[in-house]
Order: sequence, then structure tokens, then C-alpha cells
Amino acid sequence: MRKLALLLAISLTSTVHFAQVTEGEKALKEKKIDTIQGWKKGGSFLLNFSQVSLTNWNAGGLNSFSLNGAANLYANYTQGRGQWENSLDLGYGILRQGRKDNVDWLKTDDKIDLFSKFGRQASKSWFYSAIFNFKTQATPGFNYPDQTPISKFMAPGYTLLAVGMDYKPSKIFSAFIAPLTMKNTFVLDDTLAAARSFGLDPNGTGKIRTELGGYVRLQLHLENADAKRKAFQNISFTSKLDLFSNYLVNPDRIDVNWENLLQLKVNQYISCTVSTHLIYDDDINITVFDDAGVAVGNGPRLQFKEVLGVGFAYTFKADPK
Repeated sequence: MRKLALLLAISLTSTVHFAQVTEGEKALKEKKIDTIQGWKKGGSFLLNFSQVSLTNWNAGGLNSFSLNGAANLYANYTQGRGQWENSLDLGYGILRQGRKDNVDWLKTDDKIDLFSKFGRQASKSWFYSAIFNFKTQATPGFNYPDQTPISKFMAPGYTLLAVGMDYKPSKIFSAFIAPLTMKNTFVLDDTLAAARSFGLDPNGTGKIRTELGGYVRLQLHLENADAKRKAFQNISFTSKLDLFSNYLVNPDRIDVNWENLLQLKVNQYISCTVSTHLIYDDDINITVFDDAGVAVGNGPRLQFKEVLGVGFAYTFKADPK
């Protein structure tokens, strides 16, 4: 009986010890995977185009050619409890309608967006964090067919500096909350600044507007949305929502910037992309025209852009070894 009891005790102890070792190794492996040290770099390039050519076409129409390109680059660094995330989003699109030599190229997209976030882990899912964001465009924009520029490089340009807490419950979602935020709007073109565009003080003479307030940024990124189902293995989706409230002027009127990108991968180099961009800024007045081109209103408006394209796509990664 004593021998049986001793044998059972030894077996039980060995089993518990083996289970503890296995669970410990598993936890250590998961921790090592989740906290890869050093730089992690990569990005993607998209190039979509469409073309229509008509010759003696009885139904009528116009020849057209459009080209849209985008680049999304990132470089993230992890060292101990610190994380530094950097991204650069670029976009540009052009369109031409008609066959005549005097037909101008029209701009359909223009974006420069630089984002940087540094965080230090406070607990399992929370980080002390600071964000810097810079946005502008590369070339002049027009309210076609009017050829008077309504925007240019750094007119407007935006910088945002925020300090707060970043909540990361998983790899696919983060929520950054900043009670202390400074937002600057630059209008560095003399004509647009004189017109007090983009929220500049109507009674002032400067080219920069500074706002102090609160800021929230929600980000979701799904890659190969459901790897267990083959139908969703080549789908990726990214959504970024920025909310800002000016503490000093109309704090109840929230500035909204919401971007979404859905990518459906056909093969290694061909993909279909759908992107949307929604903006509301109570400080930006937009003139609305009727069908005859007569101005019928001026004030804050909801801005929305949607781009659908099929074309070349290339993704690369340079992970640390």
C-alpha cells in the first residue's frame, strides 16, 4: 500500500511539474513572439488605372484616362517596455477627359500623412504615449472648372501633438486618449491666408491657427481577416478615426477625420481596393454651388471621398531576425 501511494505521489508530482514546464514554455514563447525587439519595417504600393477610348461611338461619350497611386510605409521599433510606431501615407490621382490637346489633367487625390507615436508600457494593455501627426498635400487644388487655387502645399497644413494613454487590448485594435493636445493649422499661401481660409481668425493677419483641446484616435487593422476560412484569407481592412475638441472655442463641435481602406487581394500583384475618407471640421467653410454654377450657400459641410480601383499592388516586410 505504501509503495502504491509512493508511486501515485511520484506520478502526480511528475505530471504537475511537466504541465508547469509546458505552460511556462508556452507563455515564454508567446511573450517572445509578442515582444519582438528591434525594428520592424514594411509597406505597400498600389497603382490603379482606367482608360476609355471611343471612335465614332453612336451612343456618345468622352475618352478618359485616370491614374491613382498610393504608398503606405511603416517603421516600428520595440525595445523593452518602449514602443515607437512610425507611418507615412502618400496618395495621388489624376484624370483626363477628352482627346483635345488643350484638355487639362484634373487632380482626384492628393495626400501626405506622417504619423509617429511613442509609448512606454504601464500595464498589460495600457501605455503612456505621445503622438505627432503632420498632414498636407503636394500640389494646388481647384474647384473645377474654376482654375483659381483653393488649396496648396501647406495651405492647409496640419500638425497635431498629443500626450495621453494608449489602450492596446490586442494586436488589431488601439484606442489613444489624450486630454492634452495642441493642433496647428498652417495657411502659408498669401492669397489664401488673406482670405482667412481654413479657420484662420477673420479679424487677424497671421497664417497659423493654434487650438488646445482633447483628442481620441481609434485604429483597427485586420489582415487576412479570418485565416481559418479560405474565402477571407486575402482580405485586409484598416480603419482610423480621429476626434478632436477645442476646449476654448465651441468644445461641443467635434472635428472628425475617418479613413477606411479595404483591400481584396487577387494574387501576389493584383488587388482591388476601396477607400473612403470622411471629414468634418466646423472651422472650414465650404461654398455650395447649384447646377448653373451660382453660389447658394457657405458654411461647414460634411466632406466625403470614395476611391475604387483595381490594379497593381505590392507588399513588403523587413522583420528583424
